Amino acid sequence: MMSEHNKSAGTLHRTGKKKAVRYIPLYLMAFPGMLYLFVNNYMPLPGLILAFKKYSARKGIFGSKFVGFKNFKYLFATQDAFIITRNTICYNIVFIIVNTVCAIFVAILLAEMTSKVKKLYQSLILLPYMISMVIVSYLVFGFLSTENGFFNNTILKAFGAAPVSWYMEKKYWPFILVFVNTWKSIGYNCVIYLATILSFDRSIYESAAIDGASKWQQIRKITVPLLKPTIIMLTLLAVGRIFYSDFGLFYQVPQNQGALFSVTNTIDTYVYRGLLESGDMAMSSAAGLYQSIVGFILVLGANLLVRKIEPDSALF
Repeated sequence: MMSEHNKSAGTLHRTGKKKAVRYIPLYLMAFPGMLYLFVNNYMPLPGLILAFKKYSARKGIFGSKFVGFKNFKYLFATQDAFIITRNTICYNIVFIIVNTVCAIFVAILLAEMTSKVKKLYQSLILLPYMISMVIVSYLVFGFLSTENGFFNNTILKAFGAAPVSWYMEKKYWPFILVFVNTWKSIGYNCVIYLATILSFDRSIYESAAIDGASKWQQIRKITVPLLKPTIIMLTLLAVGRIFYSDFGLFYQVPQNQGALFSVTNTIDTYVYRGLLESGDMAMSSAAGLYQSIVGFILVLGANLLVRKIEPDSALF
């Protein structure tokens, strides 16, 4: 009886060893990504305690004086607290809606093209995503410069309109920022939706075409419903970063113009400007922790809502 048990245990051990050896290439492929995740996301976690301390470089993070929640008051103690919170949330809500609609629209257009043309347009649409925001800020300046900008010297001049001081007129910037963000990020989002669309069973569309369904009806009744899980997943991930903003978009593109602060200032740019003046790392850490906690709560809340409405589309 014991010999049979030992034999069975030995067989299981050899089987487990063979499986482990077989999966070694997969472990090696996953190792760089796991190492990056550990170094970038998990190693800095003990530093969160900095948000609750008055940091002293001489004493270090753990030796600095504990001050509780005093660093968090920095975000709410001024009259700008409402403005930066409003701008951060409202811009991100608009970005989520506009980017989702535009990315799905472009992905559907690309899916209907031939393979050679599709690759060309896909590369051109993805190109802005690869460009640094610093370069984008100079491109925007080339269009909006008061003296030498394309709009003032070409378009407005052709219509006999007076030049506009774009970097002094805050009423235009909510539209400019939304346009620049959409132009830069639509390629990345489009690739995800396009990959999902290309994975759909083409026989469904063929059956719909035989039944007399037009292209618009196929998109509305087949493509969009099948895209729903992907849309929900990407939206939930975006909701998790609704308290974060693209620093380059809100700081470099408006050229850090003080006249535009009421429409371009977000939590990230506000903290950065505060750090330039005070150099307080603890306040910056408090802002980051605050954004992370709020983002985590929003993801949980949004996922709970999705799970109640449509359980199959929830992330967890």
